[in-house]
Amino acid sequence: MIKWLLRSMTELSSRKWISRITGKFAQSAASRRFISRFAATYGIKTEEAEKPLAQYKTLNEFFTRRLKPGLRDVHADEDSLVSPVDALITGAGPISSGTIVNVKGQDYTIEELLNRSPRTSNYMNGYYFVLYLSPTDYHRIHTPVSGRVVEREHIEGKVYPVNDFGLRHMRRVLSRNERLITYMQHHAGETAVVKVGAMNVSSIQYVQPLKEEMFKGEELAYFEFGSTVVLLLEDRTFTPRDNDMLGSKVRMGEKLGSLHEN
Repeated sequence: MIKWLLRSMTELSSRKWISRITGKFAQSAASRRFISRFAATYGIKTEEAEKPLAQYKTLNEFFTRRLKPGLRDVHADEDSLVSPVDALITGAGPISSGTIVNVKGQDYTIEELLNRSPRTSNYMNGYYFVLYLSPTDYHRIHTPVSGRVVEREHIEGKVYPVNDFGLRHMRRVLSRNERLITYMQHHAGETAVVKVGAMNVSSIQYVQPLKEEMFKGEELAYFEFGSTVVLLLEDRTFTPRDNDMLGSKVRMGEKLGSLHEN
């Protein structure tokens, strides 16, 4: 009964207009007074922020903050795939016949996650990571590889929470929520960076100006409030650094594994 009630409340609160209202407040001058409280509540390492707390004019500006230069080392090897974000790994493993198995008890198909894109066929037996960003985390998204952006797609959708409750108890959240997908061609094949919106995320924004050629670790996009990135690696092009990474915390630039031509 309680689970049903919570699910129903989440369904009602997942409307885009509610997220827009939340987003507008976070972008207003009135939200500035909540920055220090927000940082304290979530234990955010304010000493890592690019600017002193008092210089942020809105809660949204603080939330989408950059870090001080040099705080994240990007693994330099040409063959390494790095984490695009500071996050918790909530899913990782081989893709089996187009299915991502058991992400918090639910299976997803690559076809639905990529909105039936013709590129789906590239990932039918590849590898995936699900990377969850909590409100505590740094919320800019960087490129996991060096290469060329070959396609960008925006998929309209809901804004269900992508935290533990959302992934376990809401139906197929990762493929029902709003998504911004970047496909990158690298020396060993192709990678899809799927940015998944969430409750109270007013938008997912690309860093401007858009670039076609990008180096590993460059800023790609950012979330306006917490969400999830799903990384998809093309068939037979990737070996993870460890087969037991589920539940690990990773930082942007940290090596997740090695790329190789199939």
